[in-house]
Amino acid sequence: MRTFNKTILLGLLAGALLSACGGSDHEDVVVVPPPVGPAQVPDSALASSASFTQFAIEQSQTASDSAEPLGADNVSVPPSSETDEPVSLG
Repeated sequence: MRTFNKTILLGLLAGALLSACGGSDHEDVVVVPPPVGPAQVPDSALASSASFTQFAIEQSQTASDSAEPLGADNVSVPPSSETDEPVSLG
């Protein structure tokens, strides 16, 4: 009977100690930054067909599988020219 009382007493003591460790009076506030939209094609690349071609070449050479995608919402029609010579992208 004496062992049973010790077991109950130890169980109650352990429960009291553990319940004292569970509370906290302060709240951790996590500030979440606003979502950032995708990068856009710069306006300088839309100025002429040559600058657009140069931008496309630079993007293809620095492309990464882990980079964020480039948004093209500001490009309705890529610039073109009837007089410029064709340029190889590769």
